[in-house]
Amino acid sequence: MLLLSFTVLGFAQGKKMVKKLKIKSVVETETEKGKTITDNKSVFNAAGLVVERINYNKEGVIKSIHRYKYNKDNDEIEEAIYDAANLLKEKKVQLYNALGEKTEEITYDGNLAIIKRSVYTYNAAGLKTERKTYDGKGNLISVKKFTYEF
Repeated sequence: MLLLSFTVLGFAQGKKMVKKLKIKSVVETETEKGKTITDNKSVFNAAGLVVERINYNKEGVIKSIHRYKYNKDNDEIEEAIYDAANLLKEKKVQLYNALGEKTEEITYDGNLAIIKRSVYTYNAAGLKTERKTYDGKGNLISVKKFTYEF
């Protein structure tokens, strides 16, 4: 039984395998000093994508709940993070261009006020070249550049 659970966990790491095997959820547990605690649970949609991940603390009590939404191309467009009482703590929204490249990621707090916003640029080959991050007031706080060697 233990070997079977490790086998399923190994398969569950790839969305193609999750979809092929029609896995609906995976529960990860950890046994320490003879006590087994649920670490997290992942729930998948028919496309094999995670739609919900529940994280537990060392006592087995819900610590956080992450819920995900996807567009028609299976790109993640939203991640909402809730606390144990199911209250929204943070929300991330991703925007994509016609080529499927992530162009923007906006992070909101639990009251849906913008915490930060990242804007991505790409070169003609579709490689990410820059990420500019702004605070909630629109002030530039960092620039990350990507350089490729061939």
